[in-house]
Amino acid sequence: MKVFQSMQICVFGLWHLGCVTAACAAEHHDVVGLDPAPNVVAELSKGTPPLFEPGLGELVQEMSAYGRLRFTADQAEALKDADAVWVTFDTPVNEKDEADYEYVEGQIASLFPYLRNGAIVLISSQMPVGSTARMEAAFRKAHPNRDVSFAYSPENLRLGKAIQVFRNPGRIVAGVRSERDRERLRPLLEPICGNILWMSVESAEMTKHALNAFLANSVAFINEIAAVCEGVGADAREVERGLKSDERIGPKAYLGAGGPFAGGTLARDIAFLTSTASRLSIPAPLLESVRTSNDLHKGWHRRKLEALLGTVKGKTISILGLTYKPGTDTLRRSAAVELSQWLSAKGARVRAFDPAVKRLPNELTEQIELCATPAEAMAQADAAVVSTEWPEFRSIQARDLISGMKTPIVLDANRFLEQSLGNAPQIEYAAVGRARRVA
Repeated sequence: MKVFQSMQICVFGLWHLGCVTAACAAEHHDVVGLDPAPNVVAELSKGTPPLFEPGLGELVQEMSAYGRLRFTADQAEALKDADAVWVTFDTPVNEKDEADYEYVEGQIASLFPYLRNGAIVLISSQMPVGSTARMEAAFRKAHPNRDVSFAYSPENLRLGKAIQVFRNPGRIVAGVRSERDRERLRPLLEPICGNILWMSVESAEMTKHALNAFLANSVAFINEIAAVCEGVGADAREVERGLKSDERIGPKAYLGAGGPFAGGTLARDIAFLTSTASRLSIPAPLLESVRTSNDLHKGWHRRKLEALLGTVKGKTISILGLTYKPGTDTLRRSAAVELSQWLSAKGARVRAFDPAVKRLPNELTEQIELCATPAEAMAQADAAVVSTEWPEFRSIQARDLISGMKTPIVLDANRFLEQSLGNAPQIEYAAVGRARRVA
């Protein structure tokens, strides 16, 4: 078993990716968390991360108490002894999935005067291929006589399971320029995962783009198949089973008919790739169609509600789950919030429950009525939508809906509650790719 000496690490950018990286890396190394926002640093110094992630607050407090993790907004202090600077900014993305990667590049450039000779900058922020080369060129121009290397390792975290995934990633993709840089990074990465796929910097950047594009394409593909299944009376879940049994596809294929992909991660890499292809005058019709297909599928709930209710105007719709996904309190880019806003604009009354949401942002209070329990949200509702798959919802029984709702109609795109609700004869249960039951 190899034993690696602990390194001095600066983790730069302390939102979701950075907080998880800093806390988990501190299990192996001495870590300074650096962020330009003093309020973020102040809260982290008290053990409070800027957003909820299961186990993260406890791990930050544990590593801080152990003396392996501290936080600062002072670049000179954070970098004076750093062997490696791990760039972990969450790349800002707007509602059109356009990423403000220039913001991240500006943050990296702000470190240049403080990087010590022999340091290596490892970028994990989601940025378009070629970004690392631009940072290298900018540094060489500003400091031609300094010895600093740049490398790229794409982030691999998932909201709600980030610590588990960081500790057990399966493999780490690492892009380097030289054998020397590989040896610089080895003691940083191998204690986390022994399976490191070493490659060129540009290949590592493209691997992240290609992986997310493949996943996005898989989601769009199976949801289009599911739409046809609904129309012809087939069951998409059975079709998925048939696909995954083929050795050319396999049981772990990212095929699960349900909701569209949401948030910015998959869409951001689709945008990076299509933009790059356009700049190089390379046709990419498949990539360009993925977002179109996904955007069309976002209307599934709307179409289904109007088909079942005739109109949503004047109806009461219960939304079970508001967050982007279970295990987080993040509302940004939440499909449930987007659906609630559409329903409200159409004249529906929206009543919602989410175990992680104790109060709504001001801009949503007039559109969504937040309830204290699922039963309160569903009381006298014309339809209920299962939006976020919180484990708490598994306790909902068919009799609760039948007795509490005005009309027991349930939309459950991902079939999360199919076992308990899907075959109840008095419930109109709709899921993506599931043929409507005929009485």
